[in-house]
Amino acid sequence: MRPLQRLGHAPTTFPLLLSLLSGALPATRAGDLPGNYSTWMATSIMSRSQGVLGGPGDASQLLQAGFTQKAFHQLLSTSARNDALSDSLAAYVQRSVDSVTSVLANASHDTAYPLDRLSSGDALLRAYADTGNASYGAALAALQTSVGLQPRNAAGGLWYYVYPNWSYLDGMYSYAPFSAAYATQHGGALRPAAANITHQLDLLWAHCYDAATGLLVHGYDDAKTAVWADPVTGASPHVWGRSLGWYAMALVDTLETLQGPLVGAGVDAGAWRHLHDRFGTLAGAIARAADPATGGWWQVLDAPGREGNYVESSGSAMLAYALLKGVRLGFLGGGFSTGGAGNTSGSESVGNASYVDVASRAYQYVAETFVVNDGNGTLGYNGTVSVCSLNSTASYDYYVGQPILYNSVLGSAAFVLASLEYERLAAASS
Repeated sequence: MRPLQRLGHAPTTFPLLLSLLSGALPATRAGDLPGNYSTWMATSIMSRSQGVLGGPGDASQLLQAGFTQKAFHQLLSTSARNDALSDSLAAYVQRSVDSVTSVLANASHDTAYPLDRLSSGDALLRAYADTGNASYGAALAALQTSVGLQPRNAAGGLWYYVYPNWSYLDGMYSYAPFSAAYATQHGGALRPAAANITHQLDLLWAHCYDAATGLLVHGYDDAKTAVWADPVTGASPHVWGRSLGWYAMALVDTLETLQGPLVGAGVDAGAWRHLHDRFGTLAGAIARAADPATGGWWQVLDAPGREGNYVESSGSAMLAYALLKGVRLGFLGGGFSTGGAGNTSGSESVGNASYVDVASRAYQYVAETFVVNDGNGTLGYNGTVSVCSLNSTASYDYYVGQPILYNSVLGSAAFVLASLEYERLAAASS
């Protein structure tokens, strides 16, 4: 594995929150796996003022804000926590939402951002429902309208960004759960929304499925003119761990959101069952792709062990989260085959617990390897690749050559989500 450098740490700016934590979490090495890593990492994110736009915003900042909002909401939605801490987390989510509201209030301008802009949609839905604030409503309406304005390829696939006819796995975590949540609050649009979500996820599956691994490559060019595009499918050449993580999280979160409105309400649930089957198929491939030596997932998942490749922390946390949540919600009850991607015999099928074993081992490796005790009451997070774009050669050397960022919130927020699921599992087992 490529050596990882600790690049620095941020000063403590949340003394009250950190003092609340200090009694429960002694300053031992990070890998000691305390019972509430989720809270400790969340307060560390707050201490660094991450996930809040500091200016007009750019594509990366919008994703960081939305991802932080999603992680903190799930943290607040779990079992009862210290009131002062819960109040501070809720206030921080509102601060993050407020920072993006004016930036997202113009639908036409919104399309100048990647689909990642939609990551704040879930929090805006809740904020508008709770307060009726007109600014939240305007931003929410603009985001929803911008989906209809988003350029699409000939098959109706959403462009991820400004690159003509290029669709990425990345944008699905922002698009699909938001579209599902918006539709559940506008009942007449539920069936067409479910159909549209399924169509987008299916187009990526059809173009990006890698038969050798059972995983999905980063994206595709429907026009097949990109330097990296497969001449038949338009697919990019490699499976990038974090893009697969975005897609897997999109599936499990969308299934959760639509389960009640579609399945529980007795509505035609064909789209839900289809996505459920997709998730089960992908989960088996993800479990098989875990590195046998560490339990984590590689930066380039179709080249395990190749020189220069390494286990990457954001994708590993995302995939652990998707598997653990899928087990908790009952979406992975059928087990998975331990054979290759094409093995459909079921003769090597193993029980649901094996998903727990795979995901728990990955989580423990991430916690022990990438979580850093900064010595000032905060946790740092290492091993997260900065960014990988298809606006590149999309070659193996490109993916393994991108820099590692210390305290990237794309990694630390993913760790909050994985920690929550791991902690729920531990609580249920105790």
